[in-house]
Amino acid sequence: MPLLTAARAVRENAHAPYSRFKVGAALLGADGRIHVGCNVENVAYPEGTCAEAGAIAAMVAAGCREIREVAVIADSPDPVPPCGGCRQKLAEFAAPGVPVTLATTGGASRVVTVAELLPGAFAPAHMGD
Repeated sequence: MPLLTAARAVRENAHAPYSRFKVGAALLGADGRIHVGCNVENVAYPEGTCAEAGAIAAMVAAGCREIREVAVIADSPDPVPPCGGCRQKLAEFAAPGVPVTLATTGGASRVVTVAELLPGAFAPAHMGD
């Protein structure tokens, strides 16, 4: 799977000197390109950036606004889902049925949808007119 390969490769670039928990993410954009991101920690913990947020930022910077598929990988016993904030960020750019592959460096994986990650997502329709 090209997305998982890209996520695995970018994970190696993660800056995680505090948690030592490196994460890589790759998105297939509607533009047909793969956009990647890795977590970037900061000693002031809340100021770090998640891998998924980094990949979304790279996609938007490249001029794309729609995610068609997602892959996230981490070195963990079980596949790790995105944090709550990244689930909302994914829902901003991906349809509810977009597949999200969650994987470990050891080879375990599972596939869910954006809607399964964030049921009842806050959406533009909630903003009213």
